[in-house]
Amino acid sequence: MIETPTAQAIDRVARQLRAGGLVALPTETVYGLGADASQREAVAAIYALKGRPADHPLIVHVVDAAQAQRWGVLDARAQRLMAAFWPGPLTLIVPRAAEAAPWACGGQASIGLRCPSHPVAHAVLERFTQLGGSGVAAPSANRFGKVSPTTAQHVIDDLGDEAPLVLDGGPCEVGVESTIVDLTRERAALLRPGRVRRADIEAVLGQMLADPDELAPRASGTLAAHYSPRAAVELVDPSALLQRLSDCVRAGQTVGVWSPHDPGASSEVIWVEAPARPDDWEAALYAGLRALDARGVARMLVVAPPDTPVWDAVRDRLARAAAATGLSAAASTIKSTTTK
Repeated sequence: MIETPTAQAIDRVARQLRAGGLVALPTETVYGLGADASQREAVAAIYALKGRPADHPLIVHVVDAAQAQRWGVLDARAQRLMAAFWPGPLTLIVPRAAEAAPWACGGQASIGLRCPSHPVAHAVLERFTQLGGSGVAAPSANRFGKVSPTTAQHVIDDLGDEAPLVLDGGPCEVGVESTIVDLTRERAALLRPGRVRRADIEAVLGQMLADPDELAPRASGTLAAHYSPRAAVELVDPSALLQRLSDCVRAGQTVGVWSPHDPGASSEVIWVEAPARPDDWEAALYAGLRALDARGVARMLVVAPPDTPVWDAVRDRLARAAAATGLSAAASTIKSTTTK
């Protein structure tokens, strides 16, 4: 059921969370499937509904930096990043506080923390805190590994009859998941790119971010294959698009093409114009993949975005979507700062 986020609905959702139930709520990035992070059975219900591996950690959403201190050990770097980017689409991986509940950590000694800026999410967290809560675990409100939801209807489309109550906060402004920075080691590392850009984080920290390595903690949305629609996704160089399109049409496939330019009229080709700005493509990405799936295409040919830092988040999500459909050769042509 989808509800308008009135004061009464927000109060009811907060009480449902405190009672151990699940809810779906909007954030500025994607819609989240929320549960009280301090309750073991509630967090387990997230894993069960999503079909998420038990060792894949969640992100705990907090109302402010002070509440974050209940969950994690926050050093000077964390304090600077929280002051600069919270509330907002930045997740910090920090050592878990000794007294914090471990259920959302995927068996690790670290924990992911974020303070969302969406007014509905923030209102829920404020009311939840007033009722004695301290943090809401909230991964994307979809089946594990599939395309993240950026509208309330996407949640229903994905979870079907098992969907909990969904607060409708409108389309998500950012449209891709939060940037994730690992602060568990001496040198901070960028584990997942997002709207908060690498250069901006480095400016606040006063040092270059490392890339992930084999010792990096596990984090949400960093598996090589993720964000997968039903249709196969293939990333292509602009110069190769027409040839690949011709190959697919000759093979009898209905093809979705996501590119800046119309590849030409054809009954077998559905064209989506690629946004010129990275922020716009991030906001349109998951809705676009879902729309092409709804048109029944067998394959999605996506022109590779520019290989510049501001496009990191788009390239990262598309590369993982391509890997999820087994097109590793195509995916490998896209350089992602976080695909290891």
